[in-house]
Amino acid sequence: MGSQEVTSWQGRNVTVAGLGVSGVSAARALAGLGASVTVVDGGSSESHRERAAALEGEGIAVRLDDAAMLPDGTDLVVTSPGWKPDSPLFAAAAAAGVDVVGDVEIAWRLRGPDAAPWLGITGTNGKTTTTQMLASILTAAGLRTAAVGNIGTPIVDVVLEGDDAYDVLAVELSSYQLHWAPSLRAHSATVLNLAPDHLDWHGSMEAYAADKGRIYEGNQVACVYNVADKATEDLVREADVEEGCRAIGFTLNAPAPSQLGVVDGILVDRAFVPDRQKQAQELAEISDVKPPAPHNIANALAAAALARAYGVPATAVRDGLRAFRPDAHRIEHVADVAEVAYVDDSKATNTHAAEASLAAYESIVWIAGGLAKGATFDELVTKSAKRLRGVVLIGADRALIREALARHAPEVPVVDLDRTDTGAMSEAVRQAARLAEPGDTVLMAPACASMDMFTNYNKRGDAFADAVRELGASA
Repeated sequence: MGSQEVTSWQGRNVTVAGLGVSGVSAARALAGLGASVTVVDGGSSESHRERAAALEGEGIAVRLDDAAMLPDGTDLVVTSPGWKPDSPLFAAAAAAGVDVVGDVEIAWRLRGPDAAPWLGITGTNGKTTTTQMLASILTAAGLRTAAVGNIGTPIVDVVLEGDDAYDVLAVELSSYQLHWAPSLRAHSATVLNLAPDHLDWHGSMEAYAADKGRIYEGNQVACVYNVADKATEDLVREADVEEGCRAIGFTLNAPAPSQLGVVDGILVDRAFVPDRQKQAQELAEISDVKPPAPHNIANALAAAALARAYGVPATAVRDGLRAFRPDAHRIEHVADVAEVAYVDDSKATNTHAAEASLAAYESIVWIAGGLAKGATFDELVTKSAKRLRGVVLIGADRALIREALARHAPEVPVVDLDRTDTGAMSEAVRQAARLAEPGDTVLMAPACASMDMFTNYNKRGDAFADAVRELGASA
């Protein structure tokens, strides 16, 4: 890191909003660079008090149960991603002429002149998987890299390791983080897809899309978009990029020039080849992608496009995809019981993710429901109806899915479980097994958040897997 970046924080009065992982990371980093830091947070739980005590022991001031007042003398506010733009603290900052930025913006400003470039990934669904795939490909190419940002180690901590710690970074970025990162300029970036999500935070679909599109600003080599999702291409067209930066599409069909796609079960590149009008470079086979579901193949193509934009050879794309294993609860095969496959996609917490999951199988008993977060289900049911052998509904907002099924798939048998106790998932799996026939897939892709019945989607997925193993033991 250059001396200018270090000394510029000396004596600055910075207020950090939020005592979560990214807030604590930013507070410690800026205090270490000489800033006078105050952390504010509306919570006052035992865990809040423990984190506050740790920071105070390092000379960082903390105000708990106080999230609205701007501390006197503040000249910059650094926010955690989840704080809404209309928070009273930010209104006070605006009134005082004080900038509000996020931890990603701080990380970008802290980079030295020879820092590793960033390859950026955002989208409504698939961000984490694509980022991890990209990191695996970069590693297979012999590059020093890490999957950072919205996953893993806080990005401020990674940047502070120094300019020579990494060759290139795979950076997952949420719409929240992009909203607060005006200076970010990635080497290359992708918006994987766009569907309504977090609209309570952004205020409208237009604002949500605009924040996602910020990832393309200033791209140097490639803006990677989803051919099947025109909104992502529109964001590329609207972006102000470096001279010579190219629009690169990915598609599950045969690719046109300047695209990556699929031909006869092979992932191919017609973008980063000497003669893209006449040539295509084989990258990997569909069987190298795990799981080989359509939406996951799209993720792999996006990761490959970013890696190729950085100059990675085709063999590293293949080797990186073969080495990659997805995180739990992402279209994860749990077991086969009585010739029926049981698949956990608890991470499918919205309709867009559930639609992609349902498209991966031909004959499905679907376990769905939870907190809808304002979603509607008519389009999802209409697109998936022909694949459904049966449906088991759980959770607080299951009636919304039941009503959509009645309108668009009235012939599909539905079991409506009106229970939220710890045995509810076991009952759901037993009912799904009753509806399933050999060759079917029982798929838990809830299309809803989990917090009505479970701590998070991980706990929901664990409950499903436990119930499947229980079923297998009794078979």
